[in-house]
Amino acid sequence: MGSVAIIVRIMPESPEVNLAELKVALKKKLPGIQDMQEEPIGFGLKAIKLAAVVNDAGGETDAIEKLLNEIPGVERAEIIEVTLT
Repeated sequence: MGSVAIIVRIMPESPEVNLAELKVALKKKLPGIQDMQEEPIGFGLKAIKLAAVVNDAGGETDAIEKLLNEIPGVERAEIIEVTLT
């Protein structure tokens, strides 16, 4: 098994969600995070865009999306890019 790099966009439930706390929760759930940035969406809402290196096992990306969507304050987590490392 190899590794892949994934880019994930995390949409918070509202502009009131504390992004610093959300970033800490994301790092706890997904230890392979390499980079994390805030991305302005509009009307005060910011998304978190993260890059992580994960195992290339079958179904791994679906499991990661499900795991991240369970974090309190997350409206939606979606993988927007997958590439070989």
